Amino acid sequence: MDMIGHRIAGEVVASAATFTVENPATGELLAEVAEASAEDVDRAVRAACAAFGAWGRTPASARAAAMRRLADVIDAHVEEIARLETRDTGLPIAQTLKATIPRAADNFRFFAEVATRTEGHTYPVDDQFLNYTQRRPVGVAALITPWNLPFMLATWKLAPAIALGNTAVLKPAELAPLTADLLGRLVLEAGIPPGVVNVVHGRGEVAGDALVCHPDVNVLSFTGETTTGRTILGRGGPTLKRFSMELGGKSPVVVFADCDMERALDAALFGIFSLNGERCTAGSRILVEESCYADFAGRFVARARRLTVGDPFAEQTLLGPLISAEHREKVAGYVELGVREGAVLATGGGRPAGLPAALARGHFLEPTVLVGVDNHMRIAQEEIFGPVACVLPFRDEAEAIRLANDVSYGLAAYVWAGDAGRAHRVAGALDAGMVFINSQNVRDLRTPFGGMKASGIGREGGEYSLEVYTELKNICVSFGRHPIPHWGA
Repeated sequence: MDMIGHRIAGEVVASAATFTVENPATGELLAEVAEASAEDVDRAVRAACAAFGAWGRTPASARAAAMRRLADVIDAHVEEIARLETRDTGLPIAQTLKATIPRAADNFRFFAEVATRTEGHTYPVDDQFLNYTQRRPVGVAALITPWNLPFMLATWKLAPAIALGNTAVLKPAELAPLTADLLGRLVLEAGIPPGVVNVVHGRGEVAGDALVCHPDVNVLSFTGETTTGRTILGRGGPTLKRFSMELGGKSPVVVFADCDMERALDAALFGIFSLNGERCTAGSRILVEESCYADFAGRFVARARRLTVGDPFAEQTLLGPLISAEHREKVAGYVELGVREGAVLATGGGRPAGLPAALARGHFLEPTVLVGVDNHMRIAQEEIFGPVACVLPFRDEAEAIRLANDVSYGLAAYVWAGDAGRAHRVAGALDAGMVFINSQNVRDLRTPFGGMKASGIGREGGEYSLEVYTELKNICVSFGRHPIPHWGA
């Protein structure tokens, strides 16, 4: 079993307390991990503060070169990172190796360009003054990341933070900390100075809270569930740090009868069952026009039954285990709740049959589809965060919009329609930070990522990350001897 310490100022640091992490597919213990105290977090923040002066003054071109080196280092270690991510999270190797880990390198290359192309604006005032703006790094960024895509989401936050001149303290979720430790090592391998990136491990109640409340943390970026986000905002408010909060979702997939039904089926299945269903943008509420509801639901259920669940290291596996026994129990509990509420369990809900003995202790759940769902049921209102799809009918465009918006969340939405005017009308009417028309979720790093309502505050991605990780400064220059009051002469 591996021993994992914090990475602070370039050194591996132990803690008095530790916790263990397990392979969710087998129950095998993977590592014993240092559990940060408030003092450990303070040490990491002080290391980031000490490194900020030099790193913040480093020319953008030099920081960009460091980002590209780090991207190259990640490329050289893709298979190692992907295999470790699969062991730690249960995500199928076909998805980590071919999709999520390679995207991490792209994050650093993209923000290398952003760092060197960040521009200000000028505001001349007749012939008397010139105002011009500059972007400056904020300072120390606390990055608190979730367990569902730990490596990619850590780089998603870390790349803009350090490319724009900040230093960082990264706290990964305690359920999946291993690739964050590896990322800390790769940062140093790329020649980024010690202290620019620090990694601390621990539970949110102690390590996370210490970061949230620390007066020397200037910006905090958090991805996680909404209840935790509300707590963070309350705890961090007195220090007046800025926040970027990407929280939960209950995203609708709106399917009109005139759409390309086969492509809509492909996208809907991928949207809820990829990444083991553990994704914030999952299309978990599938709203289908009444005239094609029975056909769509029947085909969706039939295809869900054929999805391969099992060993996440097998190339043919599409769904691996859920992250923990506790989380599996929560997801399965929602399935049972849905049936009690009156929904019909069309498929799934249990442990897959035929798993080998080596996976007997794994946290597996079949792909699950509930039909006959009413939008007021808890299964249609609350984030389940697992491979559970709720399929609902709607009569017309107006009802589709009403049902889609009738939840507290507003992260993503998906519209499938042949009528282009209708597709754009519906997309514009949906309460969602991101809407995809005739498409599954396709991320473009230039575009804003974030949600409305209980799905969060702020946006990251491209130029929108500047609002999170930089301070905007206005400088005013006088061209002449404009009138100044002559007081007290």
